[in-house]
Amino acid sequence: MAKSLVIVESPAKAKTVSRMLGSGYSVKASIGHVRDLPKSRLGVDVEKGFIPKYLVPKEKSAVVRGIREAARKASSVYLATDPDREGEAISWHLVQAAELDSLPLKRVVFHEITREAVAEAFRHPREIDMDLVNAQQARRILDRLVGYKLSPLLWQKVRRGLSAGRVQSVALRMIVDREREIEGFVPTEYWSIDAELKKMAARESFIASFLGFMDGKKIEIQSEKEAQRIAAELEDASYAVAQVRKKEVSRQPAPPFITSTLQQEGWRKLRFTAKHTMAIAQQLYEGLPISKEGSVGLITYMRTDSVRVAPSALAETRAYVKGKYGANFLPPHPRIFARKAKAAQEAHEAIRPTSVRREPDIIKHYLTRDQFRLYELIWKRMVASQMSPALLDATSVDIEAKDEKAYLLRATSSIIKFPGFTIIYNEGRDDTQDEEGKRPLPDLVKGEPLELLGLFPEQHFTQPPPRYTEATLVKALEERGIGRPSTYAPILSTIQERGYVERADGRFHPLELGFLVSDLITEHFPDIVDLGFTAQMEEGLDQIARGERQWVPFLQDFYDPFEKTLQTAKQQMKKVKVVGEPTEEVCSLCGRPMVIKLGRYGRFLACSGFPQCKNTKPFLIKIGVKCPQCGGDLVERKSKRKRTFYGCAQYPDCDFTTSDKPIPQPCPECGGLMAMRGKKMARCLKCEFSGSLAKLEREAPKV
Repeated sequence: MAKSLVIVESPAKAKTVSRMLGSGYSVKASIGHVRDLPKSRLGVDVEKGFIPKYLVPKEKSAVVRGIREAARKASSVYLATDPDREGEAISWHLVQAAELDSLPLKRVVFHEITREAVAEAFRHPREIDMDLVNAQQARRILDRLVGYKLSPLLWQKVRRGLSAGRVQSVALRMIVDREREIEGFVPTEYWSIDAELKKMAARESFIASFLGFMDGKKIEIQSEKEAQRIAAELEDASYAVAQVRKKEVSRQPAPPFITSTLQQEGWRKLRFTAKHTMAIAQQLYEGLPISKEGSVGLITYMRTDSVRVAPSALAETRAYVKGKYGANFLPPHPRIFARKAKAAQEAHEAIRPTSVRREPDIIKHYLTRDQFRLYELIWKRMVASQMSPALLDATSVDIEAKDEKAYLLRATSSIIKFPGFTIIYNEGRDDTQDEEGKRPLPDLVKGEPLELLGLFPEQHFTQPPPRYTEATLVKALEERGIGRPSTYAPILSTIQERGYVERADGRFHPLELGFLVSDLITEHFPDIVDLGFTAQMEEGLDQIARGERQWVPFLQDFYDPFEKTLQTAKQQMKKVKVVGEPTEEVCSLCGRPMVIKLGRYGRFLACSGFPQCKNTKPFLIKIGVKCPQCGGDLVERKSKRKRTFYGCAQYPDCDFTTSDKPIPQPCPECGGLMAMRGKKMARCLKCEFSGSLAKLEREAPKV
């Protein structure tokens, strides 16, 4: 009896699904897309309704041939590609490329690769959803039109090898605009005054901050002279409690992950790039061999913008919480989350473990380090989302400092009354402020006199907006409705590979080429990099997916004005010579300054006297620390896998390397080289002494 043919994307997924379906099915993998637009030309007939000219790449011809031959022996074909627009399009392309339309075709979708989910999907097959296919086609053609029309223009006017893209160019502009905000920022001086106070009969003290007058009028202290004047008045004042406010505050847990929040938290907590996060998540979704279970999908589908969770998963999670942590940690009803975003596809589920009973520590032995860390993050986020809120006792005390004037100071504290979900998970933060070191306030009552122990005026300056990290850029793109979370990872990789931006200290810095390309596109193609316009394009694609709009008129509405703008830009855009970034390095052959240039393999140093002098050398980022072996400069390097490590600039004469970033402060015990361990600690590479980074910096001898 002929078997049914099942087609999925990856060999790992094929292996997992095959084990679950049994002997009546033959499972093949398409290895992703089997057809695409040609690489060497536009491949879209803009004169005849934007008809795409799809080709089967040479490397996929054997795959397509194998699927076609397997289909001839099959009784029916199940298209089990991923449950999103891309997966729908892959199924449609498979039908066209492998000529499957003569057989009974069934489209099946499942959001997790478990025996129950797969069986349920096969009980309810459907037809290919052409609205989803057309939305994907429209996106592909739209991006091809922008990329293949703009990129050659940059080759002509700037240099070959550059690229522009519909969402890529917007992301680059955001980074460039932020850098210009930072460059143009003028810091403003301001002062704060803290007072150390205590109850008359107590030994413990607490800190209160100066706010202004007792009538509620704030005082902005803008100079040292003004701070000293107010501090002198506070020195002579008498202090008493004016008001005590206490209230219980609840903190609710975050919803389970969607694609964008997983990428953000992957960066905040694990320092994974968006690309790495998605690669590891794909492995967890497609299935890994776990003990006697065999290969099983550990998480639900990782490309989703929905926070919905299946009722069965909610019930399992609540039962787990009650059994593991007790009834106090379980809210009376399941916590249901919803997204306000119009484009959220609520048919999808959030990213969650396929079973919360599969605790991270139980399966740790079967996972790589990165697989375990990401799975643990997803597991904890899901479990925490169904736990009771954390309860805090928040106290705010207004203090009157009275002499000739009546000044207001305020002290606050929050004490955890019930930890709730925080016993297993706390959402990461993009800012660096925290509540560490805040002591709880003593019991204070209105009218109670207080003793002043000291005043601490401190100078501050306003800070520019921070540069984007992976997490904050993904968050900003999503909030503005630009692109889709599944596209963020390749976009962030592309703008770095093209030499437009670099990541230093975890933040994106635009390079000279990035400024140049962004400025040219902004000047000549303002719509392409307009945030509102790009978001409108995304909404149009969503309308196509919902069957509310036709894809060919959508493309026509975009292309007609775009083509006119393109022709104008070809005439008006002037050729630009890319100069190198100046450095303090001097050419060893002719004595001219060396400049940083961008080549095929990244940044390098070249003599500014080119072409008369063609001297070049590798570009090395010095970190301000000397090599412990030879005394040369330690520099930042990249491995073949693009992992950062640190080594001696005198290589190969000196082979010293370390994966931890060295710091200038020597070991206080042996004088050896210290290196970072995490964010707040450092260790000696010679004697293994470890200590707080802040303390080492504080106690380092002044030079």
